[in-house]
Amino acid sequence: MEQFLVLAGVSKRYGGVRALDNVDFACNRAEVHAVLGENGAGKSTLIKTIAGVVQPDAGTMTLDGKKLSLRTPQAANDAGIVCIFQELSLLPDLSVADNISIARPPRRFGLIDLRAQRRRAEELLAGIGCEDVNPMMRVRDLPLSRRQMVEIAKALGKDPRLLILDEATSALTGADVERVYAMLARLKASGVAVLYISHRMHEIEALADRLSVFRNGRHIETFGRGERSPDQIVQLMIGREISAQFPPKPPRAEAPPMLEIKGLSWEDRLHGVSLTIGRGEIVGLGGLDGQGQKELLLALFGVLKQVSGEIRIGGRRKTIGSPADAMTAGRQTGGASGGANGGQAGVRSGGGIALVPEDRKTEGLMLPMSIAENLVIASLGALSNGPFMNTGRERVAVADAISRLQIKVGRDSDAVHTLSGGNQQKVVIAKWLMTEPAVILLNDPTRGIDVGTKQEIYRLLRELADQGAAILFYSTDYDELIGSCDRVAILYDGRIVRELEGCALTEQAIIAASLNLTRTEPAHV
Repeated sequence: MEQFLVLAGVSKRYGGVRALDNVDFACNRAEVHAVLGENGAGKSTLIKTIAGVVQPDAGTMTLDGKKLSLRTPQAANDAGIVCIFQELSLLPDLSVADNISIARPPRRFGLIDLRAQRRRAEELLAGIGCEDVNPMMRVRDLPLSRRQMVEIAKALGKDPRLLILDEATSALTGADVERVYAMLARLKASGVAVLYISHRMHEIEALADRLSVFRNGRHIETFGRGERSPDQIVQLMIGREISAQFPPKPPRAEAPPMLEIKGLSWEDRLHGVSLTIGRGEIVGLGGLDGQGQKELLLALFGVLKQVSGEIRIGGRRKTIGSPADAMTAGRQTGGASGGANGGQAGVRSGGGIALVPEDRKTEGLMLPMSIAENLVIASLGALSNGPFMNTGRERVAVADAISRLQIKVGRDSDAVHTLSGGNQQKVVIAKWLMTEPAVILLNDPTRGIDVGTKQEIYRLLRELADQGAAILFYSTDYDELIGSCDRVAILYDGRIVRELEGCALTEQAIIAASLNLTRTEPAHV
């Protein structure tokens, strides 16, 4: 097969961190080439180099036999290289049609032809099965999964010869993922080269013709589909034998309730939701995407207004009208000690509610600010003496958080946007653990991160539960719900339709409940 993209001896350093180390890499025309590795392995720097976002310190790159020197992303687009990053590039206050044609809008008499722009958006959206998206809607009014599909349509409008997808399906529904599969098959058949970055091994197995593994900035190995088992691939990625993916669950025992929800309703999205989570329990939220799981988490954290129903923390009824109310909702409840005062972050007296949001870039981090500033922003009160920060206490708390979550950083003064996606997610989690929460809400926290980091997060959640936290955990990954959670509550149309635990907690049962299918007993003959 003809080599289309070739990198030779490419290196890139950020301060003391070698992001790419003398990388040789090639991608063929008319193939899907998967790039695998842990967060921090060099994948993001590789694709940013190919896409013209960063310039390498050494090495050469050729495309279709011609040497490339890409100084800007626009130069890469002009060469036929188009990248769909995990973090969206859309302008939220503009319409879908405006975003899709933002770089090259159709013109008539020197002015933007709005009618042609809308037709073009409709055609591109129809091409990926998104006829339901109105091109005139503002992007900010779309759910994350539809925004991701708009990003894909925008990329296809640039007529790529080399298409790079960086975790482009991580926010999509199952139906949308199937549409992306069909789109990639059409592109491949037309001769387009595709670089595909994903931590979802079932996607890799379904799509990739060849796979390349990166670790610590180095290209470790390239091989064809089926030449390595999933366990062998993971071992190449992390450089060590893999342990059990999920920590063992302790035997179920009755525990005093920490979080009690009774008859929670909001607009037409939540309908009388009732759920109790005991101290030290991890409860999952399952169901098809868009059935009220995210709204439930936001309601509990005080983001949504005019929520009806009752919320109790540690047996005390609480009125939660804002995130500030949520963060202090656990006052006078018991728990383990530790946290932002320099000990390990745990669940102490005074802990409230913490929410790890869905979109770390826009909801969880302040990207231009430093790693240390992002870590302490939610714990300023505990780290201050009156109006002044206690810098000694701050340094200890930041160092403890970085060590405990094994966040890979150069210096804690570096901007948080310089970290890989998985390490950014660890910063978001660590930030909230420093508030010593009694209740932890997580919205798909392992989306777009690697298997090694996932294992660390699963271990951390079980450790926090053992310390007395009550954890409510929404995930779109069935294996994650089964492996991590003591119980799983399935939502359908804003209602809890079934709770699963023990031997009843299976993928088949989750799917059946997600579709609101009634359980049927086998017929007796």
